[in-house]
This record gives sequence, structure tokens and C-alpha cells, in this order.
Amino acid sequence: MTFNLIEVDYNNPHQASDLVAMLNHYAQDPMGGGEPLSEFVQQNLAKSLAQTPGAFSFIIYIEGKPAAMCNCFTGFSTFACKPLINIHDFVVHSDFRGQGLSKHLLSAVAEKAKKDGCCKVTLEVLSNNKAAIQAYNKFGFKLYQLDEAAGTAQFMELKLV
Repeated sequence: MTFNLIEVDYNNPHQASDLVAMLNHYAQDPMGGGEPLSEFVQQNLAKSLAQTPGAFSFIIYIEGKPAAMCNCFTGFSTFACKPLINIHDFVVHSDFRGQGLSKHLLSAVAEKAKKDGCCKVTLEVLSNNKAAIQAYNKFGFKLYQLDEAAGTAQFMELKLV
């Protein structure tokens, strides 16, 4: 399979449009909440990402069509005193699943993290998204745990809007 993996230029209208379309596809999937992105998000996401320090995204194209995408943010680990990368959104378009694209996206993120001196890559995944969990585990991701007696980390949120 021939594909083209690029780091998104948020100021490139074609790439920005593809990024929003991929995220909207994911948002409408049950694992993405089952609802399309708001018009505000669709109109402002790429511009806002371009203005967010540490934000970056990758898209994989197959035959000119966006097939997979991830949005990432650089953060900081106080325990390691080094930067980290968080994969915030990760989607393989339903037309392209089962072709190993997740491995290529994860590899690109891991390579960038190593190049940037990061101590780790983190992500969140819904507990019933078995296919994604399997792909992440196969790549080497594990549940975050400092001490077995303390258990694993739980992803939580406090919605403000």
C-alpha cells in the first residue's frame, strides 16, 4: 500500500479542510460521541490549532484521500522534567480501517517525540473501543500506573462549557 504521511500545515486550506473533515468523521462515529462538530469548530479549528503552542497534527493520504489523522499537543512531565506528547485525537477513516495505518501514525508521533527529547507519549481511549486498544497495545502502550497497589490512572473531565 502506498501512502503519504504529512505533518499538517494549519495555514494550508486543503490540509486544514482535510483535518476538519477527518475529525468530523470521527466525531460522528459512536466512539467519537456520535454528533458532528459544531459549525464554530469546523470554521475555527485549524486557525486555533495554528495559534496553539505545541499543537501539531499528522494526516495520512491514500490516493489523495485523507485516510487517517491525529492531533497532538506537547506537554510536560514534572516527574521526568521533560516534555511529553499527548495524542488528543486519533482517527482512521472507516473506509481505510484494518490496513495498519494506526501503526504508521503512532510511529510518526513516536519519532517526533524522540527527536524533541520527550519522555513519553500519552493518549486517552474509551474502554469499549476494543479495536483502538488492541492497536495501541500492539504498538506498546500500556495503562498508566506508578505502583500496582495504587491502580491505574483514570481520565476525568470537568466540563466548563
